[in-house]
Amino acid sequence: MILKEEEMFKITGGINISGTLLNAIAKLINTIFDVGRAIGSALSMARSGKKC
Repeated sequence: MILKEEEMFKITGGINISGTLLNAIAKLINTIFDVGRAIGSALSMARSGKKC
């Protein structure tokens, strides 16, 4: 299908960033940080040999 120049100017589209997407990204980042804290805490406790 060959479009005319006028028809090409009428093409719309793109990416829409919704609140749901931003919320999911924020939760993912928080989860990554929580896992990092848990791993760091476990390494610290294993190194010192103490338990909370």
